[in-house]
Amino acid sequence: MSIRFRTLFTLLIATILPTQASITMETRMAEKALAIIDQLTVDEKIGQLMNDAPAIERLGIPSYNWWSEALHGVARNGRATVFPQPIGMAATFDTALVRRVAEAIALEGRAKFEVAQRLNNRSIYAGLTYWSPNVNIFRDPRWGRGQETYGEDPFLSARMGVAFVKGLQGEDPFFLKAAACAKHFAVHSGPEALRHSFNANPSKKDLFETYLPAFEALVKEANVESVMGAYNRVYGASASGSPFLLTDILRKQWGFSGHVVSDCGAIEDIYRGHKLVPNAAQASAIAIKSGLNLECGNTFWGLKQAFKEGLITENDLDNALYPLMMTRLKLGILTPDDRSPYAGVPASVIASEAHAEMAREAARNSMVLLKNANGTLPLSKEVRTMYVTGPFAADASVLLGNYFGLSPRMSTFLEGIVGKVSSGTSINYKVGTLPTTPNLNPLDWTGGEARNAEVCVIVMGLSGSIEGEEGDAIASPTLGDKTNLSIPSHQLDFLRTIAKNHRNKVVTVITGGSPMDLKEVAELSDAVILAWYPGQEGGNALGDLLFGDAAPSGRLPITFPLTSDSLPPFDDYSMKGRTYKYMTGNILYPFGYGLTYSNVAYSDLAVSKPTKKGQATYKVSLTLKNTGAHAAVEVPQLYLITPGAGVSTPLQSLVGFQRVALEPGEQKEVTFDVNPEQLKMVMEDGSKRLLKGTHTFTVSAAAPSPRSNALGIETVSLSLTGL
Repeated sequence: MSIRFRTLFTLLIATILPTQASITMETRMAEKALAIIDQLTVDEKIGQLMNDAPAIERLGIPSYNWWSEALHGVARNGRATVFPQPIGMAATFDTALVRRVAEAIALEGRAKFEVAQRLNNRSIYAGLTYWSPNVNIFRDPRWGRGQETYGEDPFLSARMGVAFVKGLQGEDPFFLKAAACAKHFAVHSGPEALRHSFNANPSKKDLFETYLPAFEALVKEANVESVMGAYNRVYGASASGSPFLLTDILRKQWGFSGHVVSDCGAIEDIYRGHKLVPNAAQASAIAIKSGLNLECGNTFWGLKQAFKEGLITENDLDNALYPLMMTRLKLGILTPDDRSPYAGVPASVIASEAHAEMAREAARNSMVLLKNANGTLPLSKEVRTMYVTGPFAADASVLLGNYFGLSPRMSTFLEGIVGKVSSGTSINYKVGTLPTTPNLNPLDWTGGEARNAEVCVIVMGLSGSIEGEEGDAIASPTLGDKTNLSIPSHQLDFLRTIAKNHRNKVVTVITGGSPMDLKEVAELSDAVILAWYPGQEGGNALGDLLFGDAAPSGRLPITFPLTSDSLPPFDDYSMKGRTYKYMTGNILYPFGYGLTYSNVAYSDLAVSKPTKKGQATYKVSLTLKNTGAHAAVEVPQLYLITPGAGVSTPLQSLVGFQRVALEPGEQKEVTFDVNPEQLKMVMEDGSKRLLKGTHTFTVSAAAPSPRSNALGIETVSLSLTGL
């Protein structure tokens, strides 16, 4: 059934049904969209199917560039608040915070859009259709773009992604504050160098258990307005031209009603990279027939030839165009429309003080305390002497990650530390070592100067020049990916020098957006904090944590392997041996791991079954008690272990998490609600089933494993049969 027929049928029913007093806003707008489409020529329709859509002046339709970014703040479009990179946001395990951040991003985007319109700035990145969030699974720690994701777990990624989309799009039943986009659909997570030609061929079990759940959640729970097709092939078909992905799963199974956009250049890849067809006309026809609506690029000019050759019909163009018209109507920007409740946002919200405070909160909650020997942290603000060093201590660019905006205020780690200590503290700084190459000058005074300081803080690790997307990571010989998990060797040599000569405390702050081999870093340091790419307030947030003005609460959203030597091949998309669900060893820091300045005990685990099978939730409760001397924010995580665990099903699966604030000596009862659907496991054919046998509920401070046991992770478990 065509878009036109379905829409007209809906309009008719809405008009004649006695239970509906008037036609809804959506049906009125649908009628308007169809009326506009009716007036367009074939060439005009084709022009509207590409990201840089030209104006149609005779109809009062302005030009519009669909390509805008908002991964962790309005991006690539000038002044905006810069929040932590998504991998850091995932480390907060805080969906409410993610939603507030997305609401702030949408407000700034609205305000910037209105100012840009007054300037007649309709360029790329200046629109309201944001190609975020990235809910791909960070399946391999060598992937340079994993920093853009919410980590390795489908459940965590789904919860974070749903919160982000709801915050970005707003709550109006029709109008959108901004349009979100779930990307990159599907089975996309490196290698970067192969993405334009690679064919991913996952098992149906891995597809439906790992690669698709976050996308499904964003469609069904958050009503995400857009989905972006990936570059790679899946089962031989381009992900941006796959009837299986875009029609069978996305629209028919999940009921998606928004628009699908290609990744940039992905339609050209259909004939140049994947070589599935010989020319642009056939590639464009494949995409349109498969369910794509919008191309990022200009290969769709080949639709003119495809139309002439009969590869597509005008009805195909209409069907592709309709959701795009509806998106612009929902945003209130297709033609002048002041009915949107989101119009008129003042420019004062852009990079506001309130949003800066939110960015600081997010950065603070994202940082993960990996080691704290003998209570090294928190430090006293009255410390007599400090030395700050390292390639990223005063580097503002390392706050940003990728896909970032530009803030008029950037707090480096050095600034955050200096702003906390007493005016009587002697504090000094030198860069010490270069970020990506060894020092050219054989003389370096840093080691000797740092030797006598009571505390030495070293900021080192990775940056966006080392890991990231193809052309962004200019210091990467592998187009943004990593060949191993090592920190640059000369940085590690510098840490060895400092640790060898230092007489007091060494605190190492690690930057980066992916797992690193931190075994020796931990051995050489008294305390280690993973700061990620924390956004504009990273320095202030670090200062809050180092000096005890806030409690560390970040948790790892991805497993840190001990070594890359035991990892499966990077281009193998099987989940065997990957993530906490299937890794049986080679773990340095487990998924969900992170320390506090206190100790929290877990006890009294209980599970209540629903009264009617399949009609209510399971209640899992336990008691948390802060047995230490410092306030703490604990992140208890609920894992399910099913029959066949480690053989036919995952070793364990995350099904719930919370953030719980506890004062010293305080205890709280915490309850998790588990939907019966969460108890089902994915079978080899992709179907889901509730397995017979024993199910174990485990609440832990990290994913259960022998390594977690060795780290002394708090864990309580309870097994049930006959669920």
